[in-house]
Amino acid sequence: MRILDFTIGTDIERIARFSKYSQNPSDSFLKRIYTEEEINYCFSHKNPEQHLAVRFSAKEAVFKALSSMGITDIHYCDIEIENDERGVPSINLLTDEYTNLIFKLSMSHGNGNSLASVIVMKVDK
Repeated sequence: MRILDFTIGTDIERIARFSKYSQNPSDSFLKRIYTEEEINYCFSHKNPEQHLAVRFSAKEAVFKALSSMGITDIHYCDIEIENDERGVPSINLLTDEYTNLIFKLSMSHGNGNSLASVIVMKVDK
């Protein structure tokens, strides 16, 4: 496998911005931005707003990275942030169009903010 191109994206969000969405998992905003699995994950925690915020940061970081590659036809619900059994987050792109992309993700939240950084590599398979 050879890397043909790579790029990065970063986003920071205020967690308080997501407080109004942390009371109702059926909110229309949430349905436009997050997959059902992401909503279930966020609302399974004591403070869903911080999990919503950091996932939004991750999705925005993906958009920023992909746009620098000229990829602009991805929507919020095409990007799913998953956690493995150890809690390590990863990006699952829910489209078959870009199977030659590899994502690396780092997320954090604290002091009222969420932050995500993404590296996207385009490879020949």
